[in-house]
Amino acid sequence: MYGNTNQITLTQARQEASTIFLAKVFNWMAIGLGLTGIVAFFTASSGLAIQIVGSPLFIILILAELGMVFYLSARVDKMQASTATGLFVGYAIINGLTLSTIFLAYTRSSIAGTFFITAGMFGAMAVYGLVTKRDLSGLGSFLFMGLIGIIIASLVNMFMHSSAMSWVISMAGVLIFTGLTAYDVQRIKTIGEEGIMTQGEEMVRKGSIMGALALYLDFINLFLMLLRFFGGSRN
Repeated sequence: MYGNTNQITLTQARQEASTIFLAKVFNWMAIGLGLTGIVAFFTASSGLAIQIVGSPLFIILILAELGMVFYLSARVDKMQASTATGLFVGYAIINGLTLSTIFLAYTRSSIAGTFFITAGMFGAMAVYGLVTKRDLSGLGSFLFMGLIGIIIASLVNMFMHSSAMSWVISMAGVLIFTGLTAYDVQRIKTIGEEGIMTQGEEMVRKGSIMGALALYLDFINLFLMLLRFFGGSRN
C-alpha cells in the first residue's frame, strides 16, 4: 500500500514538474512570436520592408538568423542562460525584420487569417503531443528526413521556378511541421518529467529557451507554408 502511494506521489511530482517546465517553454515561445510580430508589423508600416527586400541586407539578415540558430543549438551547454536568452530574443527580432517582407506580397487580412489558422492547427497538434500515449520519437527521425528533403527541393526550385513543385513543397511542409509540433511537445514534456526542474535555475532557463526555439520554428514555418495557400496576394 505504501509502495503504491509513493509511486503515485512520484508520478504526480513528475507531472507537476513537466507542467511547470512546459509553461516556461510556451511563455518564451509566446514572447518570441510577439516580438517577431511587432517588429514585422512596424517594419512594414514604416516602409523599411521595401528597402530590405531584394537588397544585400536581406541576405545578411537570413545568414545572421541561420548562424544564431546553429550557434545556439551547438553551444547552449557551454553558454550562460542569459546569453541563450539574448540569442533567442535577438533571433526573434531579426526574424521580424525578414518576415516584414510578407506584407509586401500578401494582404494584412489574409496574413491575420492565416495566423489564426496556424494557431489552431499548432494548438491541436500540441495537445495531441501532450496527451497521446504513442511514442513519437521514431516519427521525429522520419520528419527530420522530410525536412531535409524540403530544404533541398526549395533550393532546387529557386532555379527551376516551378509552381507545381512549389505547391508540393508547401503541402509537404504543412504535414511535416504539424507532425514536428506534436513530436517536439512530447519531447519537451518528457524532458520535464525526467527531472530538468531539479537541475538548477540555469539549466532550466536554457532548457526552456531551447524548447521555445523548437516550437517557435515549428509555428513560424507552418505559418509560412499555410500562407502560400491562404494568403491573398496584394497584386
